Order: sequence, then C-alpha cells, then structure tokens
Amino acid sequence: MRQIVFILIICVLAGIVVMPATLKLGSYALYRPRVDFSLGSKRVFRDLELKLGLDLQGGTHLVYQADMANIPAGNIDEAIQATRDNLERRINLLGVAEPVIQTSQAGSQHRLIVELPGAKDINTALTTIGQTAQLDFREPKTASATSAADLPAGRQDFTATGLTGRDLKIAQVKFDNGKAVVGLDFTPEGARKFADLTTKNIGKTVAIFLDNQIISAPTVQTAITDGAAVITGNFTIEAAKQLALLLNAGALPVPIKIVEQRNVGATLGQESINKSILAASVGMAVVWLFMLANYGIKGLLADVALGMYLLLSIAVVKLIPITLTLAGIAGLVLSIGMAVDANILIFERIKEELRWGRPLSAALELGFHRAWNSIRDSNISSLITAGILFWFGSGSVRGFALTLIVGIGVSLFTSITITRTLLRLIYDRSRL
Repeated sequence: MRQIVFILIICVLAGIVVMPATLKLGSYALYRPRVDFSLGSKRVFRDLELKLGLDLQGGTHLVYQADMANIPAGNIDEAIQATRDNLERRINLLGVAEPVIQTSQAGSQHRLIVELPGAKDINTALTTIGQTAQLDFREPKTASATSAADLPAGRQDFTATGLTGRDLKIAQVKFDNGKAVVGLDFTPEGARKFADLTTKNIGKTVAIFLDNQIISAPTVQTAITDGAAVITGNFTIEAAKQLALLLNAGALPVPIKIVEQRNVGATLGQESINKSILAASVGMAVVWLFMLANYGIKGLLADVALGMYLLLSIAVVKLIPITLTLAGIAGLVLSIGMAVDANILIFERIKEELRWGRPLSAALELGFHRAWNSIRDSNISSLITAGILFWFGSGSVRGFALTLIVGIGVSLFTSITITRTLLRLIYDRSRL
C-alpha cells in the first residue's frame, strides 16, 4: 500500500509541474506555484516552463572564429574559455534566456557557436558580442576607503589608474598554505604601473573593473614591485577559477570574427513542435495497441505505466531544466519504445514460469527477478552510449543524449516499480 501511495504522490507532483502555469476550469483559474528556494543568501525563482531551443523557439545563430595567432600555446585553452565566459556575460546583458555557447576545434581553428533563442535583433547581438573585454584597475576617490566594506558603490567614485588588461599577462589559480588564491602576472610596463599603484594605496582598496563592472575589490597589503601579485580571500576553488577567468577575459583578448549568421523564424519552430507532438502521439498510440494486443491485461497495465513515464519525463525535463530541441524531442520519442522493452522481457519471463507450472503469484515475482539482469545490462549499455554522446558531442547531439538519459532513467522506474505494483494490485491482493 505504501508503494501505491508513493506512486500517486509522485504522479500528482509531476502533474503539477507539467500543467500550464494557469489552468482555467470554467470560471475558476488554477495557478501552478513557482519553485522558490534559497541558494546560500540568494533566493532562486523558477517558472517551470519548458525551455525551448533555437530550432523550436526561433532566434539567432552565430558562429565566431577565434584568432589564436598571438596566444601562447600553453594559454590557448585558458584564453578560449575566458572568451567564452566573456561572450556569455555580454549575452546576459541582452536579456536572452537560456543562451547556448559552445566551443569547437577543427585542427588549429577554434570556433565559438552562439545560439540565442528568442533574439530577433541580430545587429544588436553582433554589436554587443563583438566587443573586446575591457579590464582596468581603479583606485577610489574617497580617501578613507580602506576595505571592501567601505568600497564606494558607483563607478563615478573611482578614478582610472592607466593599468589595464593590456598590462596583465595572465591570471591563474594558485594555492597558498592550502588556500586558493588568484595570481596575477604583469608585463614589464604593467609591473611598473602596478608598483606605483600599490605603493600609494597601501591599506586601501583597489577595484578591478571588467566592462565597467566591479569583479573584485582586494585591499593592498604591501607595495608590489616584482610584477607578480596575489589576490587573497576566502575563495573556494571554483570562485578562484571564476575570478581568474574574468580577469583573463580582459587580459587575454582573443580577436574573433563572425563567419556565419542566420535567423531562425518562430513559424518554422512552431511547425517543428507540431510535427514532433504528432510523431510522439502516433508512436505512443502504436506502442499502446501493440502491448494491449499481445499481453492483454498485463499490456494494459504496462500502457498505464507508459503514460506515467511520459508525465514524469516531461516533469524532469522542466525541473532540471533541459533546453528542448528537435533532437531532444527525438530522444524522448525514441525512449517511448525503449520504455516498454523491460515490460516485454518481464512478461515473456512470466509466460515461461506459468508454462513450467508455477503459481501465478510466484510467476509474477520470478518474472521480474529473472528478467532484471537482462534489463539492467541493456539499459547500462544504452546509458554508456548516451553518456559518450553527451561528453564528446555538442549542440543538438548533447540535447539528444541528455533527454535519452532522462528517458532511460525514468523508464526503469515506471517499467519495474510501477508495473510491478499495478500487477500485484490486480493479481495478488493478498500481498497488499
């Protein structure tokens, strides 16, 4: 009985997630609640709507080629990652939700692929993204500002020092007594400017700006004249990496040029959604009829579990959230057929047990038990394949792999737990 209650609770919660944000029933309107939780000191809100990719929602597709000719070989990976993060920060200024930014390499050529779902003004996107990150060090005009807590909030309260990203060779994560710090290496000219800056600002805060936004405000502890500085603080390793990447976005500006640009219309996207829904509906109907025709009442219970599978899969896609593309929908449609594979193996094992003279209750349990090894191995092999596609793929290939992984995971739950519970409920009431 507890399993039945658990399944019902899971399905009700999934239904709440899947239903539209506002559902009208006659003159009444039901509003689905948003996800609202705390992440440290930050409040996070989620609207639980499907995130559609570029091919479904429409928008802008851009491909940039990065010029690595002047980047040292050992810094190429760092430079391309810094450039990617810089592009993402600029795209967020455009107000684009769920942008997709990927890097690819073919031989010695490095490219950045940018997809902006819902973005219609391609010229604004090109202008904003194509700028080079501007890094500079500034000192506060307020003489009494001696710590980050006293740091003035407005950009007008700082004055430029002439020390910019051109004077910084590279920023990288280092460790000092087991603590993560960010090390700065300056050029000879930058070392001279930094020495002057730190000498006259001992005990005061120096702000680091990237594109006119403060990214760090360390306090100068002592004059630094050797061109190698360290930013200390209570950094986690991830926070130190993020700060180093932000600094490198301005310190290692990689020239990029547009090599491909195109707009995807929303009309084409809506047509793709309609065809995908039709394909999923036809696939689901055919599978339902096949299971019902071949296995009777057991097939009907498998069909009920398959309906729950579809409900749970969509709920998981919304909760993660996964940006749904055409390839992602293909992964979900494909997993509809895979979702009943386990049930077919189980039902055939049950038939064999019954032919060998087992009682019905024993045949049900042995059918699930003896089919499990085959089900487990086949799903593990599928997960390995999907994992490889996700790890090495890009773009729509990763979307397909991710939805396939979700489908496999959910199908194991529905085909084993839900189907077994329903069979026990129908055939073996004495065990409830």
